[in-house]
Amino acid sequence: MTDAANGAEWARRRTFAIISHPDAGKTTLTENILLAAGAIRLAGQVKARGQNRRTQSDWMKIERERGISVSASVMTYEYKGLLFNLLDTPGHEDFSEDTYRTLTAADSAIMVLDAAKGVEPRTLKLVEVCRLRDIPILTFINKMDREALDPSELLDDIQDKLALDAAPMQWPSGSGQRFKGVADLQTGQFIRYERPGDDADPEKASDRLALTPDALNEIMSPAETEEITEGVELAREVCVDFNARSYREGHLTPVYFGSALRQFGVRELLDALVQVAPGPEAQPAVGGSKPELEPGDKEVAGFVFKIQANMDPNHRDRVAFMRLCSGTFKRGMKLKTDAGKTMTVSNPILFFAQDREIADNAYAGDVIGIPNHGVLRVGDTLSESGKWQVAGIPNFAPEMLRRARLKDPLKAKHLKKALESLAEEGVTQLFRLQVGGDFIVGAVGALQIDVMAERVAAEYGIDVIFEPAPYDTARWITGPDDKLEAFIDRHKSAIAEDIDGALVFMAKSAWEISYSQEKYPDIEFLKAKERRG
Repeated sequence: MTDAANGAEWARRRTFAIISHPDAGKTTLTENILLAAGAIRLAGQVKARGQNRRTQSDWMKIERERGISVSASVMTYEYKGLLFNLLDTPGHEDFSEDTYRTLTAADSAIMVLDAAKGVEPRTLKLVEVCRLRDIPILTFINKMDREALDPSELLDDIQDKLALDAAPMQWPSGSGQRFKGVADLQTGQFIRYERPGDDADPEKASDRLALTPDALNEIMSPAETEEITEGVELAREVCVDFNARSYREGHLTPVYFGSALRQFGVRELLDALVQVAPGPEAQPAVGGSKPELEPGDKEVAGFVFKIQANMDPNHRDRVAFMRLCSGTFKRGMKLKTDAGKTMTVSNPILFFAQDREIADNAYAGDVIGIPNHGVLRVGDTLSESGKWQVAGIPNFAPEMLRRARLKDPLKAKHLKKALESLAEEGVTQLFRLQVGGDFIVGAVGALQIDVMAERVAAEYGIDVIFEPAPYDTARWITGPDDKLEAFIDRHKSAIAEDIDGALVFMAKSAWEISYSQEKYPDIEFLKAKERRG
């Protein structure tokens, strides 16, 4: 393949994430994007290798049972000549670290808002992460077929809470039972919403009509026609106009309206991604000949943003999700980690949730899976030279600590392996006390602990109880050797090691951290640690 062809390939990649507050409809939107793009025949049913296979972006048993996303899936599909890598992030706040790391691999994001609630707390946090990385955001206001806030109120909410200019690309006609569709402000057409029912005509759903009183009066009352006409005029006069540069720089979000459940507005959202979403961006990196890796660079390089164990329950597999930053990857290549380990990537994987196929080639912007047995960790950079290191991905101090206690003490060795494997995915953190050897699991919230207990039981056949630990918080500790030694000697029973062997102080309270900082000023008590191999 020529360099020009390689360039054409990476240039047609679009890697994006979907972010939302829980229950805003993110998983429904994800499945219906795949449906509209032709990647699946029915929501939850894959079209792959000539077979219908039931699957969902929420593929873990616990996700299907609870109706939430707790792992980050990668789904690849083609649409209008572009190849999209959709990163479906966990919606629950207890999995915020997994979401943060997934966003490091995205070039843009779709923010899903509930039309009745506007910007919710979880959305606010996710947008802050996007802002850290200047990730452009496209907004989809969902559930317009239910009672909703006024569109002007929703736009003000985005601008006030997120400090983002909101540029409406559409204007809705009513909501709930009165929802008739949306006016396309770009084309001057009205996209009709046909409410599902026995007498619904699927041929008329999403019909485009002229945005004129005569055309609109055929599908709505004169009062409704007047309301949408005035709304469109107001939007054009008062609202911010879309500016591609401002969107790319992360200052402005184009806003679309619809109902993911009713598959209304999804195709327009897909088309918007084709028109405005950026391709692969340069990634800041150190160790090489320049300060960043560019997608057109010849050397193959990428970074691991997620590890997933046991995607196939029949095999004890461990797959590293790698976002390619540069070069043309070919199956069988030898790549080196920034820590100097060399590995031959013989069976790289392209994903559709847990469905997978071997990738012979991959390009900047692609996400590939690399099967490995504990060689790769989150934060590793792989490249042909082994010199590059993409800016590290942090671990954050856990907000909840639990001690793992086995029902069957004879399975201690199996428990160690299970907890280490799951901790390497980055969903929870694992600490082992230097005195006594107890395992302490760190998490952001209780749901993470529940998921870990269920996965240890289902995937490893081990019954384990996660009971309250005698510690409240954890901090990584660094400092001069002599000072560190003195501190450790004084707090032997509260010193642990994380999965990388880094020293951790397990404190009984926030007060104890403050007191220790005053008493040992030469020691740093860190809330975050770079995730590096």
